[in-house]
Amino acid sequence: MNTATVPTPVGPLTIVASDVGEVLAAGFTTDVTTLLSLVHPSLRGEPRPRADLGPITDAVVSYLDGDRTALDPVPVRQHSGGGFLGAVWEALREVKPGHPATYTDLAALAGRPAAVRAAAQACARNAAALFVPCHRIVRTDGTLGGYRWGLPVKRWLLAHEQGG
Repeated sequence: MNTATVPTPVGPLTIVASDVGEVLAAGFTTDVTTLLSLVHPSLRGEPRPRADLGPITDAVVSYLDGDRTALDPVPVRQHSGGGFLGAVWEALREVKPGHPATYTDLAALAGRPAAVRAAAQACARNAAALFVPCHRIVRTDGTLGGYRWGLPVKRWLLAHEQGG
């Protein structure tokens, strides 16, 4: 497994990727140990720091430069154990930049409209922040709700995707 850190306007984004180029975890931190703790044990390996991660790093730079869809084709691998958790993570990747959805919307997109709390919990368990864009989910009243990497980061990401 490989790691690299990319500078962003809201702090460093560290990415953990498999040897075949799948994002396993990502977050606005330089603490690789924290990120590794988010990766399912069956997917973990010895982290190897790299200057960059090739296409993954290129996609992040393009995203930061204004290509809001640059992250869409980047492969992500998280262990969901099947079921609703994986369905939510897949649904998150369908939420378009600049068009935040609510937790209620997300539950419906994942196929279980009544499972709003479970959808919110799936957001909280998402290890691949930015690539699985849980920052695009807001409360029904439009307020931000939580974000593992802090509300200032979530606010900046949403504004960036709005073109601001």
